[in-house]
Amino acid sequence: MNKNSTNKTVLITGASRGIGAETARVLARNGYDIAVNYRSNSEAAQDMVAELKESGVRAIAVQADVSIESDVMRLFETLDEQLGTISGLVNNAGILLPQTTVEQMTAARINQILTTNITSYFLCSREAVKRMAIKNGGSGGAIVNVSSVAARTGSAGEYVDYAASKGAIDTLTRGLSLEVANQGIRVNGVRPGFIYTDMHADGGEPGRVDRIKDNIPMKRGGDPNEVAAAISWLLSDEASYATGTFIDVAGGR
Repeated sequence: MNKNSTNKTVLITGASRGIGAETARVLARNGYDIAVNYRSNSEAAQDMVAELKESGVRAIAVQADVSIESDVMRLFETLDEQLGTISGLVNNAGILLPQTTVEQMTAARINQILTTNITSYFLCSREAVKRMAIKNGGSGGAIVNVSSVAARTGSAGEYVDYAASKGAIDTLTRGLSLEVANQGIRVNGVRPGFIYTDMHADGGEPGRVDRIKDNIPMKRGGDPNEVAAAISWLLSDEASYATGTFIDVAGGR
């Protein structure tokens, strides 16, 4: 595979469905080479790669559980070998478990949410910074963390553990942005609101957006493309003076 492409190379974690998949489509249309990370759905990831290649860009699928350190290191080594120097990272992989209250939560559930949704962002950001930082011989780059409006609302009675994990991502975004601002690396976040994706089914309520939409100021749920557009902008040179900031894509919530 040609490693001398002039396109920028972006890794998207959890890119086989939902917001991650739509972000991959938008970035491919904008000329980015894409590394599609997935945990278990190989067929969906390979289908995504085939679709992205139709845009004339390079694309690969790499299996990795990004909450596991050794998997993350292998993921980035594979990207180095097959696509070359990374210039963008979209931390998107995450999980949602069935709705419950804090009173009913187990330690196993809490730890699963926090490890998957927080540790993965730290590990992938670490490896990206190692490659992007000017002091390490890199050329800079951009990281976009997919948070959630739940970081502000708390998701009481449904997903306080998930909301707490996204609150941590907001703190990571701000802190890391300050650490690497002088290394040519920008770090920003996007907070989606109620978006039509399969994730709601993971929480046990596939129709959740339709149930809640009348309480949203714009009276509708969001489309993954609307979140992907915000991510794409934050990765782009148009956002060259934006770091440590957030775009809420939540219909006014």
